[in-house]
Amino acid sequence: MTITATDLRQNLYKILDEIISTGNPVEIKRKGHLLKIIPEKNVKVFDLLENHDVIIGDPEDIVHMDWSTNWNEEI
Repeated sequence: MTITATDLRQNLYKILDEIISTGNPVEIKRKGHLLKIIPEKNVKVFDLLENHDVIIGDPEDIVHMDWSTNWNEEI
């Protein structure tokens, strides 16, 4: 993302929080120069994933289910 120095000044904390949460650097144009704000430590993609509870019940019950009635050799 490239922004102007004015945009940076108006949204400084929002932009800094976005850099921290995404790990993506931001470029700032100022008087014909290009400056870059980058996080000190790269954010790992897996750290950005949110935990979702998608299995209702005990996951071990799924392991021991009989799926043979749903088997289709043509698929």
